[in-house]
Amino acid sequence: MRYLFFILLLYVGLIGCSHKTVPSAALKIIQVDSGWANNSVNAAVFRKNSLVTYRDTQFIAYYSPDADLILGKRALNTSSWQVKKTGFKGNARDAHNSISIMVDGDGYLHVAWDHHNNPLRYTRSVAPGSLELGVKQAMTGLEEAAVSYPEFYRLPDGDLLFFYRNGGSGKGNLVINRYNSAIKSWQQLHSNLIDGEMQRNAYWQACLDSKGTIHLSWVWRESPDVASNHDLCYAQSKDGGKTWEKSTGEKYRLPITAGTAEIAAYVPQNSELINQTSMVADDDGHPFIATYWRAPSDSIPQYQLVYNSGTQWQIQNLGFRKTPFSLSGMGSKRIPISRPQLIAGQIGKKTAVVLLFRDEERGNRVSAAICTNLKKQKWHLRDLTRFSAGSWEPSYDTELWKNQQVLHLFVQEVTQVDGEGVASVKPTLVNVLEWKRVFK
Repeated sequence: MRYLFFILLLYVGLIGCSHKTVPSAALKIIQVDSGWANNSVNAAVFRKNSLVTYRDTQFIAYYSPDADLILGKRALNTSSWQVKKTGFKGNARDAHNSISIMVDGDGYLHVAWDHHNNPLRYTRSVAPGSLELGVKQAMTGLEEAAVSYPEFYRLPDGDLLFFYRNGGSGKGNLVINRYNSAIKSWQQLHSNLIDGEMQRNAYWQACLDSKGTIHLSWVWRESPDVASNHDLCYAQSKDGGKTWEKSTGEKYRLPITAGTAEIAAYVPQNSELINQTSMVADDDGHPFIATYWRAPSDSIPQYQLVYNSGTQWQIQNLGFRKTPFSLSGMGSKRIPISRPQLIAGQIGKKTAVVLLFRDEERGNRVSAAICTNLKKQKWHLRDLTRFSAGSWEPSYDTELWKNQQVLHLFVQEVTQVDGEGVASVKPTLVNVLEWKRVFK
């Protein structure tokens, strides 16, 4: 797998730089269907997942131009999608109400959609590999009245984890449920893993490494105003989410609070610190977090890489942006850059990282910042598309990346109006951008 990642990075160099791209056999765009484009609900960074692969089948989910919940599937390495209108709809006018999907170890597709401080909307397929969904149902029946930001994660044994916020912005708690695929039933692991103490809430990102360790990081928000985001914190679990510890191995006493959380990076309020970005772990299980904020000595928010070397937390400021902006207010914001996604791997003994993003400075193209040796802190920028993706944010097929180190990105040009506004634009194409190399 390390060699696959190395080949991937070699082919990145053929794609182009600045505002131009060069056609490459490593890149291919597969069109799926038309989707809702009046805000970023189909293209939000916190979708876990927009795409997911199980064995040789890839699944996709998105809202249609009429806000129908659409599912699709295809055989990998083909361009023919089977698309199905599920009979469910969502309030696509609220960009928070994204669709998240995952496939369990038996091949059943799980779907959660249309959440922003409202009751749980969840169902699963009627048979393995099917796009036919059952009825909407509860999971555990506990803390399911005010759900936001549903996220699925698949454990190595095929069971699933389901993360969501219970409560509102500035005063919510993190709930974790676990699905037992053998008995097809959910149980609640934590009703309040990270406690905002009715004063704040955590906006998190998470990942599972190759050994099944769950890595979790978050920023605190003190009020509904995004400007009150501060500090980047961390926890990990080595037993499927039951118990949690710091990067040092020190056990947490649950729930985790602002007073007990390990801080990976100190960032004060009013620093343009964004919430809900991404994280990954390398082959050695070291966590990497991608985000952006503005350093005290700078007027420009920059993408930041926060990672643990095994002994301490380190920060790299990518520093390539040249345009300032201010991040404040409530609702989904129109921001000149996307929140980033992150993938990481090894080239020999060197750690390599690719940060995926969109920036108005680069014509809102799908872009990548590549570092093949973190110790040298040298980053190269490449554009992966010639076209603008509007207000798109990256999400990708995490399971395909884990298993094959082939990157498939959900790409759709969307328009986000500031403060939860809704644009009036024509539907746009939902695409899958494949970034791969076929080995002989």
